[in-house]
Amino acid sequence: MSGMGVTVSIFLLTLLFSIPLGLPVSLARMSRSKLVSIIAGAYVSVMRGTPLMLQIIVIYFLPYYGFGISVTSDYRFVAVIIAFSLNYAAYFAEIYRSGIQSVPKGQYEAAQILGYSRTQTFVKIIMPQMFKRVLPSMTNEIITLVKDTSLSFAIATAEMFTMAKQIAASEASLAPLMAAGLFYYIFNLLVAHVCKKVEKHYDYYRI
Repeated sequence: MSGMGVTVSIFLLTLLFSIPLGLPVSLARMSRSKLVSIIAGAYVSVMRGTPLMLQIIVIYFLPYYGFGISVTSDYRFVAVIIAFSLNYAAYFAEIYRSGIQSVPKGQYEAAQILGYSRTQTFVKIIMPQMFKRVLPSMTNEIITLVKDTSLSFAIATAEMFTMAKQIAASEASLAPLMAAGLFYYIFNLLVAHVCKKVEKHYDYYRI
């Protein structure tokens, strides 16, 4: 049960930080400044092109091996949240970018004629449409996140999968691992159900 609590905490905190962080990264990717666009593109490329497990390990050991700063065992959880948030922000940024670019150019022109500023156009017109368009893709990433929380075992974070492996090893039984698998499945069903409700609520064609 304690491991289950850690798993849920990783999931919720990752969403809390990565979903908002993905938006400025997405806007930076589309920036008119070539330097800003290149930096944002490099960040997305690295985050998506390297294993999440490796990112967790690097972020955990970087303070000591990179800067000589000693860390406590409590930093394990912090490192996991940082790694997951940075990784998923890159994926959400690309999802947002595809959604923003799918909005017809006429929407921008109509807003300009009506006297909207660029900020007002984005917040009041573009962003609501983008949000509706990217919900299915975001749902897929959120479901993947549920399963990816198990990767935090790489730095011995006491989440559910890590605890299940330890109990399975000590008792020479697969039952704890099966229980963990069942939890992930039920948790995913719940997340998918909530996401489906949100998608249906914002569906253009909802009667």
